Amino acid sequence: MPTLADFSARSIDGREVALAEYAGQVVLVVNTASNCGFTPQYQGLQELHDRYAGRGFTVLGFPCDQFGHQEPGDEAEISSFCERNFGVTFPLFAKVDVNGAGAHPLFAWLRSQRKGLLGGRIKWNFTKFLLDHEGRVIGRYGPTTAPDRIAGDIEAALADRPEAAA
Repeated sequence: MPTLADFSARSIDGREVALAEYAGQVVLVVNTASNCGFTPQYQGLQELHDRYAGRGFTVLGFPCDQFGHQEPGDEAEISSFCERNFGVTFPLFAKVDVNGAGAHPLFAWLRSQRKGLLGGRIKWNFTKFLLDHEGRVIGRYGPTTAPDRIAGDIEAALADRPEAAA
């Protein structure tokens, strides 16, 4: 059965990244957009990243322009916007599709693991997937779920890491 480690993605600065780099960490994968009503969630995502990074957690942001053309910029514009407006330091990746035939393989897999309200489709920007330290999907959260409401699930997943018992 696939896990996060079986995928790769292009970083916002153009490097191919094997997502196996995040093996052993609890990861929150989010499809993002710069011109969305949910865009202020970047701040909450950064706060989660800051709070738990030292314990083996990261947020991975994947800009997407499939919903209302709310991510029209190129990668340099997206990166600058996120850093300037929200102080984003968690990893950002190049724009991807999350639905349809051209969906990034990571998102096709995430959708198959947790179906959501629209079956396998992602409803909108800022849909979030929580993965445990083994790279398995353990939670899916809709766009209206504020990042701080996921903190308890992140805490539980971090407590399950082998390093937490040591």
